[in-house]
Amino acid sequence: MNSRCALVSKIIPFSCVDGPGSRLALFLQGCNLRCKNCHNPWTMGRCNDCGECVPQCPHQALSLEGGRVVWQADVCQQCDTCLHLCPQQATPMAQSMSVEQVIAHIRKVAPFIEGITVSGGEATTQLPFVCELFMQMQATPGLEHLTRLVDSNGELSISGWERLRPLCDGVMVDLKAWDDACHRALTGRSNVRIKHSIQWLAAHGMLAELRLLAIPEQTDYQQEAAALCAFIAGLGDVAVRLNAFHAHGVYGEAKTWRSAGPQDIEALSQALRAGGITRIIPPALYL
Repeated sequence: MNSRCALVSKIIPFSCVDGPGSRLALFLQGCNLRCKNCHNPWTMGRCNDCGECVPQCPHQALSLEGGRVVWQADVCQQCDTCLHLCPQQATPMAQSMSVEQVIAHIRKVAPFIEGITVSGGEATTQLPFVCELFMQMQATPGLEHLTRLVDSNGELSISGWERLRPLCDGVMVDLKAWDDACHRALTGRSNVRIKHSIQWLAAHGMLAELRLLAIPEQTDYQQEAAALCAFIAGLGDVAVRLNAFHAHGVYGEAKTWRSAGPQDIEALSQALRAGGITRIIPPALYL
C-alpha cells in the first residue's frame, strides 16, 4: 500500500472524545500491541482473506471473490458477527482509502469541527499516509485551520516522530502501565520505547495529553505512584487524562474484569495529586 492510501477501519465525522472540541476521527486498521483490554479489538489485525466469516454472515453481506473477501456496505446490518468470528482480530469492513478520499470526508464537515484525530488500531503503523494526509490538509484552502492530532500507543521510533513533528499539532499517548512486566502482561510488549516517546514528545512540545486507563486490579498506577508522578513531573506542564475501563466490547479474559467506577478514578486522582500532579482530566464518561 503506497503512502497515498491507507487501510481505514472507520470514520466518525463528529466525535467529542477523541481530542478537544468536535473532531473528525479517522481510525486506521492495524496495531503493534495486543492489549487485552482493547475496546476496538477488531482493529488490531488485517484481513488475510481466509473467508471464515463469509458463510457466517447472517445477512449475506460478505462474499469471496477472486480469493478476496468482499464486503457489501448496502447489505450489511452492522451486526458485528464477522468481528467476533475473525481469528485475525480484523474486520472485512476495512477499506483502502486514498488521501483524496479522506480529504473529501473532511471537507464535508470542516465548517463544524475543530480538527481531525487519526487513531486506530495504531495510527503510526501507517505513518507515510498520516504524513501525506496532514501535508495535504496544510495545503488545502478551507482545511488549513483544522488542528491535526494523533492518538497513539507511543511505539513509534524517534525518527518517526521527527517526520511527524512539522505536520502534527499534538499527540495523545496512552501509557498502559508503569512497570514493564505489568505492561507486557497487558499488551504483550515492553513500555521502554513508549516512555522514551512520551519524554521526546513532551520535550518538543508535541505531547497533547498523557492518558492513563484505570483497570481495577490490573493496572499498577497507584502501586507505582511515586515513580509515575516523578516521570510525569519531568514532562513539564502536561495534561493527564484519566480514562475508566469498561468491559463492553472487549474480548477474552478482559470481559471478566471489573469496570472502573468514580471511586477508582478518585483514588487514582488522589495518588497523582499527592505526587504533585495537578493537571488531571477526569473521564468523559463511565459505562
